[in-house]
Amino acid sequence: MTQLFVDITGWIGSVEVILAYGLISYHKITARSIWYQVLNLTGGAFLIVNTIYYGAYPSTAINVVWLIIASVAIINILKASNRSINNK
Repeated sequence: MTQLFVDITGWIGSVEVILAYGLISYHKITARSIWYQVLNLTGGAFLIVNTIYYGAYPSTAINVVWLIIASVAIINILKASNRSINNK
């Protein structure tokens, strides 16, 4: 059951990262979109679970960096959103 959960989690993470890349590549969303960053954040997190389980540590490292970048971007988007709300 654990391996099935890890496999499903990895596939969902892969789909999320590819979906984010596709949406931005076809100009359906921007890098400042919270949805783009959330897809990257959760996709990276799900891939971390999968790569740790399978011992694919170079991929884990990349996804940790991916997750950090998305986290910082989300924080910046939310701060900017709060500033614009407070300035109205």
